Amino acid sequence: MARALPPPILDDAPLAPGLYVVATPIGNLRDITLRALDVLAQADLVLAEDTRVSAKLLQAFGLSARLERCDEHGEARATPRALEVLASGGRVALVSDAGTPLVSDPGYRVVREAAGAGFPVIPVPGASALLAGLSASGLPTDRFLFAGFPPPKSAARRTFLAEIAGLRATLVFFEGGSRLAASLADMAEVLGPEREAVVCRELTKLYETIVRGSLAELAADPRFEAPKGEIVILVGPGREALATAADADAALAEALTRLKPADAAAEVAKALGLPRRDLYRRALELKR
Repeated sequence: MARALPPPILDDAPLAPGLYVVATPIGNLRDITLRALDVLAQADLVLAEDTRVSAKLLQAFGLSARLERCDEHGEARATPRALEVLASGGRVALVSDAGTPLVSDPGYRVVREAAGAGFPVIPVPGASALLAGLSASGLPTDRFLFAGFPPPKSAARRTFLAEIAGLRATLVFFEGGSRLAASLADMAEVLGPEREAVVCRELTKLYETIVRGSLAELAADPRFEAPKGEIVILVGPGREALATAADADAALAEALTRLKPADAAAEVAKALGLPRRDLYRRALELKR
């Protein structure tokens, strides 16, 4: 039998007016922050991706709030209502079903219009599947690209992957269980079968699973045929393609319109990662 959550220790200080973008747990309810509970306890209006999901979260901590749906279909209707509350000096909290709002979740329009109208927009950070997966992946974290959900159709997905294949950054995707195997197969083909990758499933939940391997290995893993739950895919940085002779000539020709051969060679060598001495010889040939 699961233990009941202890009652939250709430801050009695009055909450300043504004729009609060509140992160909520992605699985484990204990990942809620005390500040998030303070905001949800005092908000005049809570905009929720799904009011039923948010009602359960509030109930777990003994809170009640005025909830209004704000999913992708209801955002246009909820935004004017939120601005009305803010204009009267009220406090509005924006939450998604799980994690940080606006990260592949609704809320962009509310935040943009509130900020455009001059109302304070206050982030209340917390759980994020994107950052949780990245922190546990073992892949480089100094530079990463969050690419959201790949297109559902294979042809569009491959085009989408080809556009970011050469980036020197860890790539992070969200994906549904029913498309995971197909997405991994396309990633192995477009990004490279030996490229290092990680699949994270059900982060912070009871059946949390983190599997590391090459894209080819993960694409062939029977566990990923059609798993249930929320999934984050992380792919290690790609290798930039070596510049061709034509690339070097084009870059040198442009640089020579501005610089002496030695300086042009140095600039292009730095930009393309090619030997400066060879580029200098070629710059002299082009100059003649």
